[in-house]
Amino acid sequence: MEHRLAKPAVEPKCAFWKRERFSLYQLRKMYSIYRVYYENTNFDLFMSDFNKKTGAFVITHPDTREIVGFSTLMDCKVNDGEKSYQAIFSGDTVIEKEFWGSRALQGAMFKYLIKAKLRYPTQPIYWLLISKGFKTYLLLANNYFTYYPHPEGKHQHLAPIVEAYCKQYFNDYYDPQNSLLNFGEGYQALKAAVAPITGDMRENNPKIRFFEQCNPSWEMGTELPCIGEIAWSDIARYVKRFATKPVSQGRMDALIAKNRGVPA
Repeated sequence: MEHRLAKPAVEPKCAFWKRERFSLYQLRKMYSIYRVYYENTNFDLFMSDFNKKTGAFVITHPDTREIVGFSTLMDCKVNDGEKSYQAIFSGDTVIEKEFWGSRALQGAMFKYLIKAKLRYPTQPIYWLLISKGFKTYLLLANNYFTYYPHPEGKHQHLAPIVEAYCKQYFNDYYDPQNSLLNFGEGYQALKAAVAPITGDMRENNPKIRFFEQCNPSWEMGTELPCIGEIAWSDIARYVKRFATKPVSQGRMDALIAKNRGVPA
């Protein structure tokens, strides 16, 4: 069951910045938001991960222009031995609670996807994410029409691409038997009680229930690799959904999530 989430009193701005644009002050501000939700982390680890990314969507206060959230991403290719696929790897997404309910990030992400499709108009583009928490999984399940893993067993054609990117980028941590990523002890993890799964959630939300079935060790920090397919037909359907559907709790669960485990 979904519930409307009130819009923030002040609507923030959001735009994509390439990695080279960020100043040290801005990166430290981003880390100060990030560390509120994570343990086993420090600024050097944060920077090591950020330096692998293409850039980030930056959410700013409209008056002060201070950073109040961000979502990193990396443009990449996935090779399965026969084909090469264009993909976008979704990284950390963290937003200060005051600005939950805003659609600014959604709008900026949508513009980025349109530009990516214009660069590769005749082929699908894949959105990749790994999820240790249910909110990250909802980022995929609540916003994509074609995605995997799917609660109803749909879109099995995407499974080999998931395996390919896991072997390409996370081979040392990939467990093909369980289709999970295990980065071991000391891996950056959500702080306790940031996003627990309650009995009511399991009963009332089949997507959350399915996530836990796929990743039963999520509390230990294991990650569920996921994928969404972006085709022109999906973009057209997304425009209609974005224009007509009110902000829901489920959708905002996605926006405050991070693909490697942020408020997720």
